[in-house]
Amino acid sequence: MPPKRTSIFEAPAMTQAQAATMAGAVGLIRWFEQTELVFSQSKCTEENKVTFVTGTLTDDALSWWNAYAQPIGVDQANQITWTELKRLLTNKYYPRTEVRKMEDELYNLTIKGNDLKPYVRRFQELAVLCPNMVPNTEKLLEAFIGGLPRSIEGNVIASKPQTLEEAINIAQRLMDQVTKHTPVQVSSDHKQKQEAVKAYAATPAENNRALYKSLPKDQHQCPGKSLHAKG
Repeated sequence: MPPKRTSIFEAPAMTQAQAATMAGAVGLIRWFEQTELVFSQSKCTEENKVTFVTGTLTDDALSWWNAYAQPIGVDQANQITWTELKRLLTNKYYPRTEVRKMEDELYNLTIKGNDLKPYVRRFQELAVLCPNMVPNTEKLLEAFIGGLPRSIEGNVIASKPQTLEEAINIAQRLMDQVTKHTPVQVSSDHKQKQEAVKAYAATPAENNRALYKSLPKDQHQCPGKSLHAKG
């Protein structure tokens, strides 16, 4: 087996071996994100991206890369795209049975409450792991918008976003408007409930005085007597 490859660039905080061997997909996604971030901040050229990424592999992940590269040669292996490398790593370290669970979750994913951020974060994670569910931008937007509340779904569609980022920004603005108006309604309802409780808790004497004032003058009784309507 060839010796371990090293990179002249700084490796991500989480190594690929640590992330890829995790049972959960989130660790693998985080490694993808961190690797892309480190790559974008380095002086490494685009054509050397896979070389840079695989230069950080260790342990089982390095063995996998060597087994992949040996039959076709390292130079040929380095020419695969970053997207293809992510697909290969996902297939290797994330079982298909788990992917199916993620696909079901993505299909049924909806926003909870008025907080858009958790929904966006989870949607993006699942979209990375379930590429067959969202093979193009149209399907990606369709899946994202389908999980939004009905109160804003139509407005997002009418805005005709062209990218996921644009759809997220539109949805966030609309959700902010919903959140902004919600406390006013809650406050009004709370005030009505307080008034109802206060009226219910009034003493018999207070209720009698209120009833006395509400009756026509010809139905007023002498002080101290019970109040009642004629007939």
